[in-house]
This record gives sequence, structure tokens and C-alpha cells, in this order.
Amino acid sequence: MSLCGGSGPAAAPRLRPRAAQMARRPELLCGAAIVLGCAFLVALKVTCRVLLPKVQVLKEDEAREEIQRNHSSCRAKDVTMPAKLPVNFFSTRSPVIDLFRGQLDYADHLRQDSEIVLYFFYAPWCGQSIAAREEIEHVASRLSDQVLFVAVNCWWNQGKCRKQKHFFYFPVIHLYHRSFGPIEYKGPMSAVYIEKFVRRVMTPLLYISSRSKLLDFLSNYEPGVLGYFEFNASPQPPGYLTFFTSALHSLKKDYLGTIRFGVITDKHVAEEISLVHSGSVYLHRHVNTSLIYPNDIMNYTAENICKWALENREMLIRWLRPHGGKSLLLNNELKKGPALLIFIPYNPLAEIHPLLDEITKVALEYHNCNKSQAAEPDLQHLGDTDSPAFDSSVPDAHMKLPETFSITKYPCCNTVVLPQWHSISRTHNVCELCINQTLGVKPNKVHVPHCNFLEIEAALDSFYLQEHTFFQVISNTIECSNFLSFYSPFSYYTACCRTVNRHFLSFISSEKTIFQTPKVAFSSHGKKDNTQHSIPHIEDRNCFIPNLHISGINITGLSCRTNKTLNLYLLDSNLFWIYAERLGASRSTHLKEFAAIVDLKEEVHYVLDQNQSLVGSALENFIKNFSILYSPLKRHLVDDPSVHFHEQRVITEVTTNTFHNTVFLSEKNVLLLYYAQWCGFCASLNHVFIQLARLLPPDNFTVARIDTTRNDLPWEFMTDHLPTILFFPHQRKEQSVKFPEDFSVNLPNLLKFILHHSSLSSSEPCTKECLHKETVLQQGHISHLEREIQKLRSEISALHQAHDQLEAQLSEARREEHRLQQQKHTLEKQHKTLQLHSEQLQATYDQKNQELLEMAEKLQELADASENLLKENTLLRILVASREGKLQSKDEIKEPLQSEQTLSEDNDVSVSTATATLEEKRIDNIDTIETEHNSGNRTE
Repeated sequence: MSLCGGSGPAAAPRLRPRAAQMARRPELLCGAAIVLGCAFLVALKVTCRVLLPKVQVLKEDEAREEIQRNHSSCRAKDVTMPAKLPVNFFSTRSPVIDLFRGQLDYADHLRQDSEIVLYFFYAPWCGQSIAAREEIEHVASRLSDQVLFVAVNCWWNQGKCRKQKHFFYFPVIHLYHRSFGPIEYKGPMSAVYIEKFVRRVMTPLLYISSRSKLLDFLSNYEPGVLGYFEFNASPQPPGYLTFFTSALHSLKKDYLGTIRFGVITDKHVAEEISLVHSGSVYLHRHVNTSLIYPNDIMNYTAENICKWALENREMLIRWLRPHGGKSLLLNNELKKGPALLIFIPYNPLAEIHPLLDEITKVALEYHNCNKSQAAEPDLQHLGDTDSPAFDSSVPDAHMKLPETFSITKYPCCNTVVLPQWHSISRTHNVCELCINQTLGVKPNKVHVPHCNFLEIEAALDSFYLQEHTFFQVISNTIECSNFLSFYSPFSYYTACCRTVNRHFLSFISSEKTIFQTPKVAFSSHGKKDNTQHSIPHIEDRNCFIPNLHISGINITGLSCRTNKTLNLYLLDSNLFWIYAERLGASRSTHLKEFAAIVDLKEEVHYVLDQNQSLVGSALENFIKNFSILYSPLKRHLVDDPSVHFHEQRVITEVTTNTFHNTVFLSEKNVLLLYYAQWCGFCASLNHVFIQLARLLPPDNFTVARIDTTRNDLPWEFMTDHLPTILFFPHQRKEQSVKFPEDFSVNLPNLLKFILHHSSLSSSEPCTKECLHKETVLQQGHISHLEREIQKLRSEISALHQAHDQLEAQLSEARREEHRLQQQKHTLEKQHKTLQLHSEQLQATYDQKNQELLEMAEKLQELADASENLLKENTLLRILVASREGKLQSKDEIKEPLQSEQTLSEDNDVSVSTATATLEEKRIDNIDTIETEHNSGNRTE
């Protein structure tokens, strides 16, 4: 159906006249278009009126549902913006394939064609991912010909990695060995460690074909698992693939790679460790008995072999690798007991580690409770001698001790530094106790080791209980006596005592005491040294007892002969030197080697002298000094080296090294504040102590503070509550007083507390001189306070004057403000009037502008009409001229008069007909000209 309601050929004849008429008169077409537009608007308005109620109802329902959703969610709708398109994380020249759009499916496709694949999942914004990028590139540059390195952006929200993987941290490293994986790497993000782990995944098994390789494998400090397989009949004998997979399982569960897996390919080499049947698995242990996998009890699967090895492994030394964030790793290890932390620079890719070998030897000796070394080929490989340090039994022959110093061939001795309360200390202060089981009444055969820990402990207890006194004057000569042990009737011990001078270096003699002879000073390993040193250790015994060697106390099996067994831990100083500095290591040292014993239960730690080289003998002496009953080691007090002292500071900053001089050696009353950086209430007291320090006379009082988190003090001066305030009165520093906790810490309370405790106690008798000094001191305090009060009064008067001046300035400012407010109101009224005038002028302008537009349109219409009239006038003139020409021609050829009448009648008829015809042509011409003119206007 057509738009006009007609259809087909029937409607065509009716439309043609209308179309021709519209062509002749274009204004009819415009009028028709206007009429149709008005009709459309009317129809639309009627439709909207009908649909409006329904739409309003729908909008109300939607609004009600939206309100309900908002109330249910109780939060505003999230406003998000589209994420930016990801870009390359690795450079285009990098050997790492960078899938920065998270194409995990393409990564899996790449893995199918490679034997070893490393996936590096990262987030572009992650700082740790950015830091690890260079390390991964370094490893890839070395192993790209053997390992495929693929980096995947797991943060792009449109990538498959983000949709399929849900990581809680970045970066994440996964390794695949053919179809086995993923094996996640959780070690340090360092290139050498990552490369070491990748190489472990590449070659999880070490192939052992000779006895020398077997000894090298067994001599390592890491636990070892060996499998014996005969490769003669088949390239893959039964059980080999299972054992190979178990090695990969161990890397998956133990990312540190502490268990080494090896395969023995020679039958004679396998017989060295009692492996006879192919497929047998052997777990080597240094101290305890080695084990063979029980095939009759457990199924021979990769998971069971790995589980069996992890459960039965022997860890003599453990590596600690804190990840740097919040963790309980160190706390869980230190809670197990005293720990020896050894910091050494370690390169996992190095083939030899001499220092690590020495530490391993010490650890093996320390845990080797079975003194028979025949079953330890690894100890022989490390260079131990076959003969033990001492005989296993006591000789039957009696030996007589002369009156002068003499001991048995292989004695068991211990150095005793006598406390001040002991009676012998009046004449001697260092004694050497040596067990002698060959004297006195004894059974026929005594088969006890010479160096028995229980015997030396009994000798120490007996020596202290006897209170035996050498009735000699103090001298540097060695005096020896024999004693019968109270606890063992078959044992005698020899006590050889001497005297060394004491010098107090610190505020407590028990904390800082040195012993020095007139000729030499004691130092480690018995060397002469001009510098002051601590008390003599076990290794210093040969300084004052000649012909006595340190081999008298052997470290072999010491962990089983003491109740202070140490757990040995290794840390890479290249990564974790900050922990060593916190324990007391020097920050300026170039050689990052450090050892410390941390006893969490006793809340103490000891530091190996950093002037010594970290070698096996130094570690042995350090362990022996800690293990003896009365350890001569000193508790190490950590000092904060970052404190810079300023002479003009109001509050004195105290550290561990300056505590004694500032508090005890000072001739002033000292008020000490214990604080910490994390203590918010401590920080709020700073202004109170600054005011107090300015009020108190600096000649008699010192206000100081100490950061307890960075400085250690002797136990009697430590506190577990912050903030804590202690007052040390002058000449009575031992009678320190704590500020009451139930008092508020403000300036008046602190002044009352200080003035009350700075005077002498009433319970002590005081002479006239003492009273005079006290009166002078009090008068000095009073005069100082009066001067301070006078200063305060002058400051108050100055403040009053300033207050009056401020009041006058404020009143003037208020008057000025009132005047400005009035001016503001006047200007606002004027502004409103001008704005009204402006609106009126704008309306007048708009009206005049509209009138001008209308007049312009009318003038345009008149111009168009005049132009049309001129055209019509020209046409009429042409027609009249042509008409006159025709009439003249007709007059010249007239017929005679008779026929003129007839012809005149005919001519009248023809003239009228011609005139009508000309008029009709003129009208048609005018219509044609108007049509062309209108079309031209429309075109313009």
C-alpha cells in the first residue's frame, strides 16, 4: 500500500494531476509538508498521553527495586573504569617469551614442545615482580638453550591466566619437567638461587659410578638418598622412573632442595653401602643409622619414597631463608632451643665452599656421639684422622701426683672463674679443675671415658661445696691440691688455682670484667695481645697452665654430653646481613662473616669475637665456651650506632655504650625515660620532658631517654612497660626510684617526684656538714627556681602586653570588617539593579532584533515581487509588439471593401481567438518563469 492510501495502477491517474500542479506551484508542496508534520506531532502527542501513565508506573517500580537493592547492599554502586591495555613487560630482545595479555592457553601449547619450562607469573604493578625481572633475564641468558622461559601477565582482567589462576602474591615461578609439575620455587628472588633450583630440576639425579664419587656424595652436609639400578639389561630398569619422579617430588615439597638424590650404576660401588638388589633405595645419615627403604612395608611409589626420605632425614645444619615479610620462621626455629646462627657469603653455583666445609666438619664432630669412625667414610673424606683424641678406657697403672702441678696423660679439665662470694676468691680467682680417676680407692677395673661430662659436673659441685681455702697470700704462682669428689668415691680431681688482676670496665663487675696478668693479656687461642680482653675462655687455658692443650676437651659428641645442645643454622650474608647487624655485627666490615648464639628461653645472645676469623677452630671454641656448666661468655648488649650526639640537645639520648657514663659516672641527678619509636604515648610526653629539662638546672640535673628496642641493658635496668621513668639521685645511684604508674605524667607531678627523691632519705643519719651541704643544695635549687619563676613572670607580663595589643588589633579588624560588610551589601544592591537593567536592555535588544528580521523578510518578499512584475512587464511588451506587427501586415493585404465586413467579422472572431491564445501562452510563460525562479531559490 502506498503512503497516500491508493494502490497499484488505480491510484496513479489520480496522483498525476496533483503532481503536475505541485510542479507548477511549489508552495503547495511546502504547505502539504507542513500539514503532514502537524498531523504527525498531534498523533505523537496523543500517543504519549496514552503511554505516559504506563511509563510512570514502570519507572516507579524500577526506582522502588533500585532502592531495595541499595538498602540490601548498604553501599553505593561501584564506579569502575576500563583497564589500560597491557604492554610488554620484558624487552623484545629478551630470551623470555612475554605473554603480556595473559595467554595461558598459548603458554600450555609452548610447554608441549619443551622438556624444561619455567613460568614467571607477574603483575606489571608489583614492585617485587619488577625487581625479579632482571634476575629472570639473567638466568634466561645462561640457560635459554636448555630451558624455555615464559612470562605470563596474570593481572590483565581479560586474560585467561587471571581467570584460571588465583594467586595471592606475585611473582610466582613454576617449573615443569616434561609432564611433571608444577614445581613452585619459593626461594630468594636472586639469579644464582633461581639458576641453582632450575639446574636441580634439570638434573634431579646424580649418577655415581665410582667409589670416589660415592664418597663425595656422602661427605656433603645435605641428606642423601641413593638408589641402585642395573642398567645393563635395560636403559630404564624397573623402578628407575619411580625413583626419578620421587626426586622431582622432593623438589616440589622441599623448595630448598635439602635432599640430594643419586643413582649408583656400579654393583661393586653399591656393595659399599650394603645395596645388593637392583631397585634398592638407601638414605644416608651421618650420626644415626642409615636406612634402606622397606619395600615389604611400604609400596614402591614416588610419593612414598619422598615421604619416607623427608620423615627420616637428618639435618645437622639448616639453611634459613626469611622472605623479608611478616613470618614466624625465625621464631619457630629459635623456640626449639639455643641456636648457633652462622652468616657466611654463599654462592650456590660455586663448585667448592671451603668455609662451608669447615662448618660442616664442626657440625659432624659436634653431633657425632658414636666415637667409632669406621662407619663414617665421609669423615675420612673430610680429612679426619683415624685415631681418636683420647683413649676409650682408663689405664690400669697407678700414677702418683707430685706436690707440684701434674696431670694424667689425657685429662678432662675445665676452667672456673670464681665468683666473689667464694672463700677461695680471697686469694685466687681462677682455678683449673682436672678429673683424675687413677688415684685413691677404686674398683679393679674402671672402664669410664676420661672426659665424662657428669664427672666434671660433680667435680665442680664438690669444689664449690668444700669451700676449701688456699692459705696463701695473693700471688701469680700456680698452686695445686687434690680433692676427693663427694659424688663419686672413685674419682679425684685436681684444682690448680692462680690470681689475675681485675679491672672494672663497666657499671657492673659481673657484666664487664677483665682479668689481666702483669705480663700478658688473655686473648683467643692463647695469643699475646696488648689490648684489653674479656675473661679467659677454655681455649685460653694454656696461658696460665703450661703443657695443657685444648684437646683435653673434645667437641666430638658434645651435643650428647650437655643439656645446652645447639641447633646450627646457616644464613647467606649477601641476602640477610641486616639480621646480623641487628644481632651486633659491625656495619663497616667488608668481610660479611658472623656467628652468634641466640638463647630465646634465657633471652640472651652471645657473639663470636669479630676480630677472629670465622674458621672451624674458632667455632669449636665458641661452642665449647657455651656448653660448659659455668659459661664464661658474656651476654652481648646491642647498641644503636645510628644515634648522633649533639651537645646542645635539651634531652640527652642514651645508648648501651653511653649508659654507664651518663647515668652512673655522672655527678648529677639523672631522670631517664624508657621509650620506643612505636610507642605513641611516649611521643606525647616529649613536650613535657622538654619543659622539665628547661626548668631544671643543667648543672645538677640531666634529663635523658633511651630507645629500648635498639639498645640492650643489663637485666636489672630493663623494663617491660613503656613509657617507664627512673630517677637516679646523685651519690645514691644504686637507690634508683621508679615514677609511680598511678600518677599522671605532667610537669607538676614530675617536679614533685624529682624534688622529693633528690634529697637525702630521713632514715639515714646525717652530720652537720651533710646538713650544710644539703641546705646549700636546696638553697641553690630554690634560687634557681626563683630565677625561673621570675623569668616566667616576665614572660607572662610580656604575654599580657602582647594580648592587649592583639585585642586592640582585633577590635580594629572587627570595625574594618563591619565597614567592609556594609560596602559589600551596597555593592550587592547596585549589582542587582545593574543586572535588572541589563536584563531589560537585553529584552529590548531581542525585540528590536526580531522586528528587524521581520522587516528584512518583508523587504525580501517585496524585492522578489517587483522582480517578478518586471519580468511580466517585459513579456507583455514583447507580446504587444508582436501583436502590432501582425496587425500591420494584415492591414496591407486587406481585400476589397465588400469582403471587409465579412472578413472583419471573421477577423474579430480570429482576433478574439488569437488574443485568448496569446493570453494563455502568456500565463503559461509566467508560470514557467515562476517555477524556474522558485527552483533557483531552493537551490540557493
